[in-house]
Amino acid sequence: MSSTIIVISIVLLIGILLIAGAPLTPMKFLANGAVKVVIGVLFIFFFNVFGASMGLHIPINVFTALISGFLGLPGLASLVAIHLFVL
Repeated sequence: MSSTIIVISIVLLIGILLIAGAPLTPMKFLANGAVKVVIGVLFIFFFNVFGASMGLHIPINVFTALISGFLGLPGLASLVAIHLFVL
């Protein structure tokens, strides 16, 4: 394939998306997931701030942020229980 054909097809695809609009359902799903992960990180951050006096610390990474973000406070409580009883 020629590079001009690839460039023309990309420009046409961008033009079609600009005219027709991007599909909203996947965008809403991604935005909803990103907001939940940010909320999970904030849960863990505030727990680490207040839990430092008791010697509790949960590392902030993708796995713990997903658990506390999608499950909420019960997810954070389960992470604390795993930290206390398993580790």
